Amino acid sequence: MEPAGVDANLNAIVAEPNVDTAKVVPPTPSQLPLTLSPPAAIYNVSSNAAVDADASSFTSAISVDERSIRHSVHSNGKLSSKAVKHTVFEYDEKGIVRTNSRSSRLNRSLVLCATAIALSSINYGWVIGSVNIPALVIEECSDGPVTWSAGFPSCLPMGATMWGLVVGLTPLGAWAGSMFSGVVADRIGRKRTLMANNAFFVAGALLTGTSTTISQLGVGRFVAGISCGVASNIVSTYNSEAATVKSRGFLGGFQQLMILIGLFMSQAVSIGLSNAPLWRVLFSISAVLAVLQTLLLFFVPESPKFLASKGRMEESQAALQRLRANMDITQEFDDLVEMAGLHVSASVSRPTLWQVLSGKTDVDLRHLVFCTLFLMLAQQWSGAKGVMFYSTEVLSSTFHLSSSEIKNIPSIAQLLTLGIGAIGAVAVVVGMTILDRVGRRTVLIVSALSTSICAALIVIGSKLDLGPMVATAMYLFNLVFQSGAGFIPYLSASELLPYSVLGSISGLAASVNCLTLFVVSFTFPILDKALGPYLFTPFIATNFITFLFGVFLMPEARGKSVAQVVVEFQGPVRLINRFPQSTSSSAGLAVEHQAVPTHTPV
Repeated sequence: MEPAGVDANLNAIVAEPNVDTAKVVPPTPSQLPLTLSPPAAIYNVSSNAAVDADASSFTSAISVDERSIRHSVHSNGKLSSKAVKHTVFEYDEKGIVRTNSRSSRLNRSLVLCATAIALSSINYGWVIGSVNIPALVIEECSDGPVTWSAGFPSCLPMGATMWGLVVGLTPLGAWAGSMFSGVVADRIGRKRTLMANNAFFVAGALLTGTSTTISQLGVGRFVAGISCGVASNIVSTYNSEAATVKSRGFLGGFQQLMILIGLFMSQAVSIGLSNAPLWRVLFSISAVLAVLQTLLLFFVPESPKFLASKGRMEESQAALQRLRANMDITQEFDDLVEMAGLHVSASVSRPTLWQVLSGKTDVDLRHLVFCTLFLMLAQQWSGAKGVMFYSTEVLSSTFHLSSSEIKNIPSIAQLLTLGIGAIGAVAVVVGMTILDRVGRRTVLIVSALSTSICAALIVIGSKLDLGPMVATAMYLFNLVFQSGAGFIPYLSASELLPYSVLGSISGLAASVNCLTLFVVSFTFPILDKALGPYLFTPFIATNFITFLFGVFLMPEARGKSVAQVVVEFQGPVRLINRFPQSTSSSAGLAVEHQAVPTHTPV
């Protein structure tokens, strides 16, 4: 039914933009139907307004929460006040209702773009996972003595320390990539940075796939690591900037999910490519993924926030509309324009990294910066990446597989490794589902404590020489870790820090993450030889420290804006008060303008 007349109350809103829309009473049935003048006429329904109108008069008025209204209509033919609470009715020039993007969740366009961007994360997972299953074939020549075919050796024999260094060169390269990725992305954009980064993926794949010496294999792993570091930083940045407020938790875990999918894919393919010379093909597939993503990125818009921060408002608006297909982006884009203005103003006096770390800024961010860096450190010292890199060797030793059993592909160790990768991906989905319901802090506490317990079970099973117990504990270890402590760190920077310091601290956090991963990757095989059944003992302690951090220091960001988090947890590193007192703050942050309660330190 086409709207046919305009209420004077609505005309006043359209003509006077400063009118408080919260006080406007929606039209009564006698005043309907309406005629709305283009562009879109919008009114907000007060949360206290009582609406009891015939549902047929509202057949074209669909709220942000369509399901609530439709349920009410189907129940009794009426629209209740509960159904229209905080509803925004928006009509375009044709009288068609469009959802307000500010209150939207996931949509098809956003998911497709986030997936195309996250192909870099899949490639990251492929690179770190592809060395796991074929490790014994490459380093110990378990397929037989070295033979040459078409100028390539069947294997590259080396000791445990050298193999640990080769594997560890990937996170070392990732550290290098993470150090410059933020600067490059702030200059040329997130999408272009990922497109250029694919050249490193291709180069790394070609170097490792054609390796004739240990040094060439190591250089190839380092180059591939550079691309992993860039991907680790930029994918999370793009997805956090593209996400709506209500999809922030889901897309925050999306990167870790894609990494685990890439890891699982590499291990699944490894089952058939773990003999000589097919392990070279396994390493080379990374180049195919990079080329595929480069082609897809031509159809993905640049980050609207990045474009707005550069003053490219028309491009920013077009990019935001592509990410919010068939939605009204008026209010969200207004927020983006305001943010861009604040960002430009703040950039004139942007604090240095040392000023942020030392608390010499207008608002003391030391506690939040410490939490961001600690979470990225804790993600890698958990020992989870050691499981991803070396589970095949550990399980082969645990089950006392003979040389002939190891050659019999797939061996039980390889199949169990494949399952560990699969359960990790499932765990991330579970964690992403419950995160916005339970809260970041609670999920982290439960995840870290459970991971510590599982590490203890691995030690007990290894000491008692119970292979099934060790395998089960490894499965549980990866399950509980990936459901919380594995992906929450990727959310931390964008949820805890204002935009003015996000780039510098994100780069520092990524470098801390990669350096820790290098140490774990390099020392894991050495610890395996030195500690034997007690290999996971250090990880009992490190995960328990993460648990204590969650209990005493971790801020809760669920349902809060960055401004609220910053003001509530500003100040030096300290124990947090679980129930902060409400006070006022006049902190001049370049974030959101709203009064929020401050935090009272313990």
